[in-house]
Amino acid sequence: MIDLHSHILAGVDDGAVSLADSLSLIEGSINTGVVKILATPHIHLGTFDNDIKRISSAFSQLTSHIEQHPLTQKISLAYAAEVRICPEIIMLATNNQLPFVGKWQGKDVLLLEFPHSHIPPGSEKLVDWLLAHNILPMIAHPERNRGVWETQDLLTPFIEQGCLFQVTAASLIGDFGERSQNVAWKMMGNNQVSLVASDMHNIKRRPSKMQEAFLSVCDELGNEVAEQLFIDTPNIIFDSNPTLWHHP
Repeated sequence: MIDLHSHILAGVDDGAVSLADSLSLIEGSINTGVVKILATPHIHLGTFDNDIKRISSAFSQLTSHIEQHPLTQKISLAYAAEVRICPEIIMLATNNQLPFVGKWQGKDVLLLEFPHSHIPPGSEKLVDWLLAHNILPMIAHPERNRGVWETQDLLTPFIEQGCLFQVTAASLIGDFGERSQNVAWKMMGNNQVSLVASDMHNIKRRPSKMQEAFLSVCDELGNEVAEQLFIDTPNIIFDSNPTLWHHP
C-alpha cells in the first residue's frame, strides 16, 4: 500500500514529537503492508508556520536517522504538506512555495485541508484559481468535516470542479465516530473517493490503520476497488513526487 498523508516528521506539527516516534510510525506502517509513505506536515499559517525549507530539513534528519535501521529498507519516502485553506495560498503558489504531493493527469496535486468545523465561504473561488494555475486540490479527510456531516451537498461544487478526495483509513473503521464513518462509506459508494491514506500522527491515538481499512473495503466493495484506492492511484501520484527517497 501507498500512504499519501502522514505526520511522520519530528517536531514540526502535532504529529511525531521525536525521531523515535517517526521510526515507530514508519515501522508500524511497514508491518501492516505499507511500502511508500509521503510525509505531509501541516502548513497552517499562525498555527504551524512550516515552509518548504523547514520541511525539507526535517525530512533530511529523518532519512539520515532511518538509514541505520534494517527494517526500514522496505520503505520509500517523500514529502509534501497538508495546506490549510487560506487566502495566502495564492501568494505561496505564485512564489513557488507550495510543496505538491505529486502530479495527476498533468496537474500539480495540493493536499488541501478545510477547517474541521465548516467549509469557508469563497473556497470554490480559491479552488477555481488553483485549477486555472494547473494546481489540482486533493481535499483531505472531507468525511471528518462537521459541516459535511450535516450537509454532504457542501462537497458538490468541489466534486463538480474535479477535485480529488482523500478519505482517512481510520474513518472507514469507525475510529473518528459514526458520522465520519457514514460519510466516508457514502462517498465510497458514490465513487467520489480518489484514495485512502492514514493521516497517522502517533502510535497510541492516531496510528496507521491502513491494513484494517483495506480489508474492510475489500469486504464491502471488492479487491479491485481497494487496490485502486490504496495502491494504484496513490502510487502514480507518489512516484511523480520530486523528493523521493529510497533506503540506500
